[in-house]
Amino acid sequence: MKDKNLPLDNNTLSLEELTKEANNIIESLESEKDLQNSIDSYQQLLKLNNIIEKKFYKTSKMINEETKKKINNINSKKNAK
Repeated sequence: MKDKNLPLDNNTLSLEELTKEANNIIESLESEKDLQNSIDSYQQLLKLNNIIEKKFYKTSKMINEETKKKINNINSKKNAK
């Protein structure tokens, strides 16, 4: 799904908040009897999943870069001695 289809307010939420919202949608889907409402909720869940994946990837990449910097810093200190 394209980012332009995603609600703007979801982009400012944390991963934990997005996960809670996704869990709420899943709970409502499990108890839903009307198929049309289920389709709408499922589409919303897919959009949330996309946002969560992108935020997770971005956070993972940031952690990876910070770790590499710290390793390089430690190695340069060892080499300086």
